[in-house]
Amino acid sequence: MNNKIDKFKYFAVLHILLFVYSFSGVFSKLASKQDFLSVKFCLCYIGIIGILGIYAIVWQQILKHIPLTTAFCNKAVGIIWGMLLGALIFKESIKINMIIGAVIVIIGVIIVVKSDAPSSKDEEVRADG
Repeated sequence: MNNKIDKFKYFAVLHILLFVYSFSGVFSKLASKQDFLSVKFCLCYIGIIGILGIYAIVWQQILKHIPLTTAFCNKAVGIIWGMLLGALIFKESIKINMIIGAVIVIIGVIIVVKSDAPSSKDEEVRADG
């Protein structure tokens, strides 16, 4: 039972991390609207580097607790965060094909996560071993 709580905790941290990571795209778009090497441009790129630095460190810590295939598959959720942030911050429209794509991504993530979950038979083998 405690193992399931720990796994849920790391998945929650992973998805918070992916949400934070999606802000690198927001800062990139904001920087593209500024004059090259202006103060605002440089601040946006400092924000990008900071986000990517945090992402790199936390990602490595997550990989200690979640299989790489599962964690990497979950990175696709960043597409959904990017779409939502684009709509909220930049007033971009969300079209039906984007929603369909997001649903496909979520279904794919669920399939991969469930396939990586150990079966009850695997649990019995570990307990006996």
